[in-house]
Amino acid sequence: MAVTTPDPVATTELELSIEGMTCAACAARITKKLNGLDGVSATVNYATDRAVVLAPVDLPVQTVLDEVERAGYRAEPIEPDLGEPDGGSAEDERVRRLGRRLLVAAVLFMPLCDASLVFSLLPVTRFPFWQWVVVVLAAPVVIWAAWPIHAAALRAARHGTSTMDTLVSLGILASTGWSLYVLFLLRHPGPAEHGLALVTHPSNGSLYLDVAAGVTTFLLAGRYYEAVAKRRTGDVLRALAATGAKDVSVITADGEARVPVGRLRMGDRFVVRSGERVAADGVVESGSADMDRSLLTGESVPVPVEPGDRVVGGTIALGGTLTVEASAVGTGTQLAQMVRLVEEAQNEKASVQRLADRIAAVFVPAVLVVAAVTFVAWLGTGGSTQRAFSAALAVLIIACPCSLGLATPTALFVASGRGAQLGIFIKGYPALERSRVVDVVVLDKTGTVTEGTMQVVEFFTSAGMERRDLLYRVGTVEQASEHVIGAAVAAFGRGECGPLGEVDAYRPLPGLGAEGTVDGRRVVLGSPRLFATRGEAVPADVAAVRADWERAGRTAILVAVDGAVVGAIALADTVQPTAARAVDRLHALGLRCILLTGDNHGAGAAVGSAIGVDEVVADAVPAEKVALVRRLQEAGRSVAFIGDGVNDGPALTAADLGLAVGSGTDVAIHAADMILLSDDLTVVPMAIGLARRTLRTIHGNLAWAFAYNLAAIPLAAAGLLNPLIAGASMALSSSFVVWNSSRLRTFGRPPRGDRAPGPVTSVADA
Repeated sequence: MAVTTPDPVATTELELSIEGMTCAACAARITKKLNGLDGVSATVNYATDRAVVLAPVDLPVQTVLDEVERAGYRAEPIEPDLGEPDGGSAEDERVRRLGRRLLVAAVLFMPLCDASLVFSLLPVTRFPFWQWVVVVLAAPVVIWAAWPIHAAALRAARHGTSTMDTLVSLGILASTGWSLYVLFLLRHPGPAEHGLALVTHPSNGSLYLDVAAGVTTFLLAGRYYEAVAKRRTGDVLRALAATGAKDVSVITADGEARVPVGRLRMGDRFVVRSGERVAADGVVESGSADMDRSLLTGESVPVPVEPGDRVVGGTIALGGTLTVEASAVGTGTQLAQMVRLVEEAQNEKASVQRLADRIAAVFVPAVLVVAAVTFVAWLGTGGSTQRAFSAALAVLIIACPCSLGLATPTALFVASGRGAQLGIFIKGYPALERSRVVDVVVLDKTGTVTEGTMQVVEFFTSAGMERRDLLYRVGTVEQASEHVIGAAVAAFGRGECGPLGEVDAYRPLPGLGAEGTVDGRRVVLGSPRLFATRGEAVPADVAAVRADWERAGRTAILVAVDGAVVGAIALADTVQPTAARAVDRLHALGLRCILLTGDNHGAGAAVGSAIGVDEVVADAVPAEKVALVRRLQEAGRSVAFIGDGVNDGPALTAADLGLAVGSGTDVAIHAADMILLSDDLTVVPMAIGLARRTLRTIHGNLAWAFAYNLAAIPLAAAGLLNPLIAGASMALSSSFVVWNSSRLRTFGRPPRGDRAPGPVTSVADA
């Protein structure tokens, strides 16, 4: 009987902006609601106020929005747009609103605190209608300043749920209600009566309006600090997105036309003049200029480009004019993909953070129960009403789980923003976790450790073979190649012979060489390994020349015409000037470094010795790169692979941690765990250092958040915490997590007073 499997349901990704979240419990609740829809998988990030929803294509967007509404929050779709981002305006407005409420609360809190203390303990200081003075000071704080807290609690209550705002709102309302009862329903002694009369009342007559105002002030201060920190970090991403050009000079049949960048299409040719931003990714057709890539890669030194070179949207042309053919536009550009990577990384959650979210989802109801039990227990053991109320109030206030929800996302938010400034793009939390256990680094040689611009330095022909004729044939075959060696040989052939011919039946031999037919004669060129595999003999004179070149660290390519080896080519590549320094810093991080190359052992050994690696693996074809990674993993090593992202996709994927250097290709973006836009190899230890420091920050945040809540609630229930101190502690706990995460913004900067450039100190510290 034939078995049929249903076609997989087509899905689409929807990104939402969520309004109204105030704690991790909110994010957990929305996540649970959305994941309850058929075929929906959602991740909600409290720190970024965003949700990423993977839903069936036939599911209406409004259904998703309605589900968020039913959870008690509001959501709006976020359209992908690399134009002028407006996310900053919303964040600015939130900061301004919080700032206004915080200012009013802080200005009134201090005199209210003094008045409550004096009027409670020293009745002799009272005057007619003194109660109204206290109420007038407290009312704007507990009603207007705290209104967002009450509104969020009411919204949750209408939907049968509770949040952190439920705890705070109940604490504010309870302390205010108690204080109003004391102020207006108790008999207050006059100035002539004994000063301790009020204190000895069965209720103890204590006022808690200062607690209500204090909790409001502290919570607003914490949220204001959190909002400012998020805005500053978001500024990095918005600045990156804003680097795109707004309009472009497109070449048409009628000449140049200035059009909005949104009208640019793949294949269009456009002009970039000195001082202008490149409007899209593309290939230079004509012209030359120096490209300022500082905002994308962190490199301050402009990079020269000429015909045939790739340019990236958002970079700036200096001192020249370019004609570029667009190869990627809009959301397909490297800039758009890098911005997307940062946003996706910020939505990642660690396994321990997911545990924290699950705890936060049941935390608030549990705290309400603990507060009620605390109140009853104090009364049942003979405690005063005031004492029981004070302990229960402290439990309500101090137990808010804000810091649990902020622990991971705030650190990732700051780290991804700082990484973007440095040209480091971390694709998610798993990359951070793997960076901690990596103990071996495998570096691909060509294009990564070396400049990747091979040059022909010698050309040898056997006796009886005419040099120019052989060079013409070799150059003609290699001009069809995309490999750096092929490009170098073709360039050398054109320089010696002028225009080259056409090759027939061209066939690349990955990792070995290439072959083709020129003017009826079959030409094969490649590594000595290629000819050894085919069993073709190498004449003694060619073998001797090849051995001399390899001892000198050069790459030797053999040439055969119609099955006979008749010549050889020597090529040399330039080692990246920062490679040795990068290896030193990797060693300082405790990593063993292996150089991997498809070149011969002599060439590999020469480069390996120059940069100081621990081991050289030579004569490696692409498949053997993966095999080396697998062998190391089977030996119990955790491997980071560093490649140029073009030919190294399989190895980048196989490694525990893949880092693509100096590449924005689709292969790199999809295969690597980190994308490093700079060609400067010192960015590699910097990236690993940033990942490790971010991971330590996350673990520190979570340890603090769990320890704080585990220790604070028993202390509050035991009556050892004044509610006002509990409110301050609650706000400081969340502020500590945000502050600790914000310290990642300084990663890669030299210490104050140290003018030496470079990230040496920070990487070592990492």
